[in-house]
Amino acid sequence: MHAFSLEGQHVAITGAGGGIGSACARIASELGARVSATDLREPGLEGVSGSGHRADALDVTDQAGVEKWLDGLGDFDALIDCAAICPFTDWDNQGWNQEAERLFQVNLIGPLNLVRAAMPRMHAAKKGRIALVGSVAGRIGGVRASAHYAMSKGGIHAFVRWASGRMAPHCTINAVAPGPVDTPMTVDEEFNAETFPMQRMATADEIAGPLVFLVSPAASYINGAVLDINGALHFS
Repeated sequence: MHAFSLEGQHVAITGAGGGIGSACARIASELGARVSATDLREPGLEGVSGSGHRADALDVTDQAGVEKWLDGLGDFDALIDCAAICPFTDWDNQGWNQEAERLFQVNLIGPLNLVRAAMPRMHAAKKGRIALVGSVAGRIGGVRASAHYAMSKGGIHAFVRWASGRMAPHCTINAVAPGPVDTPMTVDEEFNAETFPMQRMATADEIAGPLVFLVSPAASYINGAVLDINGALHFS
């Protein structure tokens, strides 16, 4: 089998209704994976090829719901968590405290719930790969990111490094740290992409491809890494 092939693999993807998550589902299916996808609303799985896929509604902040969803999947080989929110608001805005609480629930407690639930199942199977989504905001504060978002993504980077030791020796956890991406999340924001080294924002596929790579056999010895995908905005 080719090292990048996901033939015969079962890949669970959260946040699959968003730009990066839906691209992950499509690319994973093109590489041969059976995909189980979730979002707050059941995702449509546009462009996902092949058969045997499933789509469910899931709130990743609900620990019991996460456990139930993974139990329902049976055997699975990999988990890609793309569920996140990114409000571009300043902390002086009215209602920001409540917004921050929700953001931390989705961007930090969500991944924590998923990894806590997936890790023992993967250990029992002596196989498994997890990929999370960080951000350049977790490296340098971002380009237009707000305080709560930057904090949450820095937390993802630290969590990946902490969890990698617990995932070893049979399982792995890694993350990507994208720069600004052209998705519905950023469509109303004024990014001056011409000032970026690549003179454009990333596409969803350019982030999804590395995420899918991190759960492929080709990445079997990568553990605890946070892969920068920012078009030379930042080097770490």
